[in-house]
Amino acid sequence: MNRKILVFAGSAACFTGCIGDFVSLFILGPKYPGYSQIFDTMSSLGSSVSPVSDIISLWWIILGILMIVFAFGLRAAYSADDKYVKTVFWLIILYGLGEGLGSGLFKADRVSGSYSTSFIVHDILGGAGVVAILVLPLIVQKIKPFFSNKRFIRFSRITFILGILFLLLFSFRFVKNGNNLIAGYKGLWQRLFIMVCYIYLMTVAYIMFSHTINRKSG
Repeated sequence: MNRKILVFAGSAACFTGCIGDFVSLFILGPKYPGYSQIFDTMSSLGSSVSPVSDIISLWWIILGILMIVFAFGLRAAYSADDKYVKTVFWLIILYGLGEGLGSGLFKADRVSGSYSTSFIVHDILGGAGVVAILVLPLIVQKIKPFFSNKRFIRFSRITFILGILFLLLFSFRFVKNGNNLIAGYKGLWQRLFIMVCYIYLMTVAYIMFSHTINRKSG
């Protein structure tokens, strides 16, 4: 496949996945009676008790595939032999497999109030994906031409700091305290974390596409 076509496909896949993920949440969320975008996690929308479980699970599988296409597009845009490009490639793959395919194939179900095997696998794979996308900015900023752009480096660091902050707030849900106000807004923290990461991914996708079409050769 022509390199420019692959880069374009990767960029388009990134934008489609990032925007589509939020659109699907806000379209399907209201169809689950009692579901709150602020107080409930995204995973609960895909649990078996959710009336939109199959639809959102299918979307997450598609999201995973789109992220994998994005990873191949990014690798095609830059030197595939560069260690930082390789690392970013696998981090995006891991995110696609974990938060995408993993979340779609394994539902966050509870059985008699206890975590099911599917729930545990869902959490493990999703957690791996979250870690991958969290550290991504620290590696992307080392890839040429990103490392020569001071504004992008600042953007990468801000993204990482905000990611840590929102992930920490989201982690308060594990605190066993019914009056924990921060934990109650777990849905909000999760969505803010994802939003920050997706803005970063789309920025990378835009830069890699612009870099490729403006390159004289290749």
